[in-house]
Amino acid sequence: MFIRDEFETERNNQMLSLIDDEELNKLGKTIIEKSDKYKYGYYWNWLGLPIIQMPEDIVLTQELLWDLKPDYIIEAGVAWGGSLAMYASFMSIYGGKKIFGIDLVIPKHNEDAILSIPNSNLIELIKGSSTSREVFEYIKNQILANSKILVILDSNHSHNHVLEELKLWSTILKKGDYVIVSDTIVEYISEQKHRPRPWGPGNNPATALNEFLKENFRFSQDNKYNIRTLLSFNPNGYLECISD
Repeated sequence: MFIRDEFETERNNQMLSLIDDEELNKLGKTIIEKSDKYKYGYYWNWLGLPIIQMPEDIVLTQELLWDLKPDYIIEAGVAWGGSLAMYASFMSIYGGKKIFGIDLVIPKHNEDAILSIPNSNLIELIKGSSTSREVFEYIKNQILANSKILVILDSNHSHNHVLEELKLWSTILKKGDYVIVSDTIVEYISEQKHRPRPWGPGNNPATALNEFLKENFRFSQDNKYNIRTLLSFNPNGYLECISD
């Protein structure tokens, strides 16, 4: 017999047990750290476009898209556009309004590829900084009142930049909306010397998120997405707005 309530109860109990398994969680971070040497997160596509995420985060994000059904999605950090393609796939099913992709650099061949996918009419690419007041006001003015919003921060991963993004974009979110803070894993693994970056342990999205939460009690990490992050680039990075 397939009894959904029993399945959900068993599954939730297993999730809680996984959280308490320190050895397994340590192993998960070790796998992420060592697989990064081979750029494991670069292996995946959506509608033919690279989506630079761990498979676990791709699945968690599509669950969040289906649960929340955001009217608007704002993503800082376009890269190859695979994530924008995923958002458009789901938005076309449930009837969302628009996706904004923000990046300082969007090469013409990337732009052409993104705008050639099915449902690309839902996507607007914006060349600029995700901390720009001008970009913020432009997008804010297009969002209708009482809309559901999902923000994904996946651009510059330095502490100061992510903290500025959080402070800026959190102001347009209301109860039930979400922010995904990408690459919080940087804080929980050793410095990746094979790929030098301006960020690392002590200076990354997780440290920015922790500082943000100390001052902003409208947001919570306590949700069904974070409790499953075993092989994730975004541990504790799924942030729910819990009050208006």
